[in-house]
Amino acid sequence: MKVNLYPKIQLAQAVIQIFRQKEIQHIVISPGSRNAPLTIGFTNQEDFTCYSIADERCAAFFALGLAQQLQKPVAVVCTSGSAVLNYYPAVAEAFYSQIPLLIVSADRPKNKIDIGDGQTIRQENVFANHIVFSANLTENASSQNDNLIISAIETAISQKGPAHINVPFEEPLYETLLEPTYIPLISNFFNEKSEFYLDAKFLSEWQSAKKKLILVGELLPNAIEQKYIESLAKDKSVLVLLEKTSNLHHPTFIDRIDTLISTFSEDEKLNFQPDILLTFGGMVVSKRIKSLLRNYQPKQHWHIDEIRAYDTFGCLSQHFQTNSTSFLSQLVVENNLITSDYQHDFQSIWQDRLVKHEKYMSEIPFSDFKVFDFLSRNLTDNIQLQVSNSSPIRYLQLVALNKTIEVFSNRGTSGIDGSTSTAIGAAVANKKPTIFVTGDISFLYDSNALWNNYIPKHFKIILINNSGGGIFRILPGHEETETFNTFFETSHHLTAEHLAKMYAFEYTSVQDEVELHAVWDSFISNDNNPSILEIFTPEKINDIVLLDYFKKL
Repeated sequence: MKVNLYPKIQLAQAVIQIFRQKEIQHIVISPGSRNAPLTIGFTNQEDFTCYSIADERCAAFFALGLAQQLQKPVAVVCTSGSAVLNYYPAVAEAFYSQIPLLIVSADRPKNKIDIGDGQTIRQENVFANHIVFSANLTENASSQNDNLIISAIETAISQKGPAHINVPFEEPLYETLLEPTYIPLISNFFNEKSEFYLDAKFLSEWQSAKKKLILVGELLPNAIEQKYIESLAKDKSVLVLLEKTSNLHHPTFIDRIDTLISTFSEDEKLNFQPDILLTFGGMVVSKRIKSLLRNYQPKQHWHIDEIRAYDTFGCLSQHFQTNSTSFLSQLVVENNLITSDYQHDFQSIWQDRLVKHEKYMSEIPFSDFKVFDFLSRNLTDNIQLQVSNSSPIRYLQLVALNKTIEVFSNRGTSGIDGSTSTAIGAAVANKKPTIFVTGDISFLYDSNALWNNYIPKHFKIILINNSGGGIFRILPGHEETETFNTFFETSHHLTAEHLAKMYAFEYTSVQDEVELHAVWDSFISNDNNPSILEIFTPEKINDIVLLDYFKKL
């Protein structure tokens, strides 16, 4: 049982007590000395669940994964100096993915900065471009500091993003007390949100438009009520395109965007061009839909988001600052009698694409694409699927997926860094079995993610190893040269076998489809230890298989 021990430093006492009052429960700590007052306080209080993760970059992405699933702020705590800089990739991801994250960096007092002492850098406002609030505290506890801490927490919640609290401490750092000597005055700065009302003008424009395209990016599972989904599906003037990360499902909704649009004729592009484009959810993976809608712009582009709207297609005409449920509850009306063939026309094309897709998948050799086809048919129900960036999330967009599977990916900045750490954090927070699908470069880049004592036994990694950054073979400009292989594709002959042994993961590898079928059942059913299934695919044919797919459609 924990003894409610407090640091002697009153500023640290204030941080700990305010965090408790604001119900910040999960604290990810990287070992260090300058953050000792905070470490002592958080780890000796029953109200906090603390995690020790040495690598700050991994720690921040682990916290991101926790917050992604909990939808509540999670704190990361580090020592002074370069440690805090390692948080930046996760901070940027949290900013663009709208995930609440609290960065708490211990610091030297101001008079120790820029005098030549070790591990002193200019920490104040270090995340200025990708933060929703910066709280630069002064050395002594005060009501002004208390208000800054509270503002940081509440802004992280209300603005759905990362907030930075920089906390300067002077030595001695390790002295403790059984009772706090400073009691902060806890206030509430939340502003009440006004209720959203959809102007009749927009409702009339929506109902009269004959070509309405809805494009849905990243959403949490069950974010949209089924009755609104059904109503949109019934409207023949509405075509709905989904990213896999939207976690939305309906038989009339198309969730393989590139499969549908990649071989449109000029007439089909013109017919596809919507009167109104309605977007909601997070970032969109498909570059092809972005290109198509930039070249064949809708007459109007409406975006729904409580915080911000990006002019992704160069024609944003209206930002509705509300959530998608509130908006759809006022937009969707039964028995819209407008006559339109918009949905029917593209459903017909879609059904033709599906036939060609199945034929092509039955003919291709073992490759990255073939692996994703296998996964689409064999992943078990009711799992959390975490997917790394680069090729894996793009391949996933091209295959069917069981509607009981929840899909997540770090699409805020779309970086390969931290994908494994995020998946592990998400697996800790979400009690469903978690499978993480990743490529070799992303996996190796974040291999310190496995240096983690909290990995659930049911956590599984499917590692697709094509000996390099295969996505660069697909992009324009690929030439088979030593420069390309070394500096773009990053060709290598590394495997995960020894990493798995070092971190006590069970390890299996396969070289072809027969071996994959042979080991699959035992891999997927084994929950005794976290495990890695490494699937080796040919380095040189993956790009040909994928590019030929679009030709065959």
